[in-house]
Amino acid sequence: MAGERLGIPSAGVMTETFVSAAELMARVLGADGYPFAVIEHPISSADGPALADRAERAAAECARLLTTGADG
Repeated sequence: MAGERLGIPSAGVMTETFVSAAELMARVLGADGYPFAVIEHPISSADGPALADRAERAAAECARLLTTGADG
């Protein structure tokens, strides 16, 4: 969200456990509906291949959000 405020198109990444907290924080900060990719939780106990898979999917989703918007 800081990037957006600086005029830099941005999208966040959040684990599924914290989606509601991310939505609330965005609303509180005046960015209701801020786009973010959702990945599986937890991160801390995931092994290398699982993290790589999550990162690839998150990157693809962020690219989609940045090029087509949250509804695209």
